[in-house]
Amino acid sequence: MNKKVLRYVLLGLDVAVTVFLFVVSILMLATQPAAQTAIDPTTFIGFFQDNPTVFLLVIVLPLVALLGLNIFILVRFIRSTGEKKKAVSDLTAEQKEALRKELMNDLANEDKKE
Repeated sequence: MNKKVLRYVLLGLDVAVTVFLFVVSILMLATQPAAQTAIDPTTFIGFFQDNPTVFLLVIVLPLVALLGLNIFILVRFIRSTGEKKKAVSDLTAEQKEALRKELMNDLANEDKKE
């Protein structure tokens, strides 16, 4: 499978799982009844309201893990893009001369526009 397609599929899966877990946690908190006896454990949200340990293990910990994974991937991406930049001191004499000519041409074109 193409790497680019795989990255898009994984990104879509990550977003879908994160949104699902976040929506379930918001629904659970928004529909929390005042009395413990008013909870209906036969419903999906009611089951999590009746079992807070299961909610922690199934909803909260995966959300925290996904957040940590996304931060790790972001930091790694930022570091990899930062390393690709070349410094002027890394260029050869020919490359420096070509860059100087290009800059001089750009400056001359700017002067003509004004």
